[in-house]
Amino acid sequence: MTASRLPINPGICNNTALRKAARRLTRFYDACMADTGLRATQYTILSLLANRGPTTMAALADLLSMDRATMGHNLRPLERDGLVIIQVGREDRREREVALSTAGANIEAQSKPYWLKAQASFEKEFGKQDALAMRRMMARITQLELDAEQANS
Repeated sequence: MTASRLPINPGICNNTALRKAARRLTRFYDACMADTGLRATQYTILSLLANRGPTTMAALADLLSMDRATMGHNLRPLERDGLVIIQVGREDRREREVALSTAGANIEAQSKPYWLKAQASFEKEFGKQDALAMRRMMARITQLELDAEQANS
């Protein structure tokens, strides 16, 4: 029996189960995106910007359920490579607005078929309905009002 076909043991830790699945899926998407020069996380940011237009770093972090420091860490290589432009916010100078550069829009468009292929391949293996159910479940999790202080009391 190969490692990928071992009997399913969901374990008892929700966090571990989610992180294991996320790491495995991220490795798969990264491999599918390898020819583009982008990691899946980078493509996600470029795709969001392509679809939503310029947005603040804080709003982008919120959309991806990241803290601002992590978002900044993820944006630096994209800015360095000329794929995004980060500038002082138009309405609030304390904010940073992130926009796709022309090069960023081009690489996002060129990379989309690789992402679509990864999506289709995953859905073929996992099941289209199961994939939709999983995304709905993950969206619900991101909306939970989890409170560590309350959990510890």
